[in-house]
Amino acid sequence: MYRLIIDAMGGDHAPQAIIDGTVMALQEYTDIFVYLVGKREVIGQYLQEQEYDRDRIEIIDARDEIQMAEPPVNAVRTKKDASMVVGMQMTAEGKGDAFITAGSTGAAVAGGTLIVRRAQNVLRPALAPILPTTKGGVLLVDCGANVDCKPVFLQQFAIMGSIYMKNVVGIPNPRVGLINNGAEEEKGNSLTKEAYQLLKGTNINFVGNAEGRDILSGNYDVVVCDGFVGNVLMKFMEGCASFLFGMIKEELLSSARTKIGAALAKPAFTGLKKQLDYTEYGGALLLGANKGIIKAHGSSNAKAIKNAIRQAREFTKMDLVEKIKKDLQDNPCK
Repeated sequence: MYRLIIDAMGGDHAPQAIIDGTVMALQEYTDIFVYLVGKREVIGQYLQEQEYDRDRIEIIDARDEIQMAEPPVNAVRTKKDASMVVGMQMTAEGKGDAFITAGSTGAAVAGGTLIVRRAQNVLRPALAPILPTTKGGVLLVDCGANVDCKPVFLQQFAIMGSIYMKNVVGIPNPRVGLINNGAEEEKGNSLTKEAYQLLKGTNINFVGNAEGRDILSGNYDVVVCDGFVGNVLMKFMEGCASFLFGMIKEELLSSARTKIGAALAKPAFTGLKKQLDYTEYGGALLLGANKGIIKAHGSSNAKAIKNAIRQAREFTKMDLVEKIKKDLQDNPCK
């Protein structure tokens, strides 16, 4: 039985979406046990409306919450009874195999580093979401945990990302790219130039620099960068998707003729929307933490939470933390 700890109070649609997604996951996966952390009476009230296996949910009372706008490190250190902090502490103490939150990203990273802590031999944990491509998905490492990086950090990001895609996604020899402003080896700033040389000497399938226009081409399974670049990239992609779908919808509804065309093309647009839907992919994994930590999108709905739980279950099933520890012990980064 995989024991998963879930912050019931984190996210824009908490606790409703968190509880709905948890119940969906319990119905689909019979081998998970869930701790829901938050205000007991609030969680209990929402659970009354659900049909679920009462032997596989336990409510852990936590009276406080971390707000999105709070300074993350200070909040983690001072709000000892916040749902995220209580859940992280339980995870660190081994009471659960993985932790899931849709709350503050900064607090999740701070809690992962200060409470759960880094896995042995890991220099810096990194946030790693899967982005949709024309041929499945590409793991982006890092999307915001480390805005200032050393070349060796990018080397470790590549190794950890490769381990994840090989063991969890099932890609035998993941292709790893370094996000850069040109495909040539000599392109980039001092960080990417030095990181390129380190990656060339690393025992992974490093395929070279990945330019911005090629990241979603399907030619890469893992792309690495510092957290500043990764965060800008990810949010730009989210904005582009919203902009394009909005423009397409506006044009398709602009006249009677285009409305007829829209009706005919609806199945194709439905498939495209599903392919680009972040809820299909779960959340961003904090790669390198001593336990599985999944940071779900702040606006996650029930489906996204269910898929984050699936992701946490798969991460735990493959014993990925131990695989990362062993690989970095056998192949230390310097």
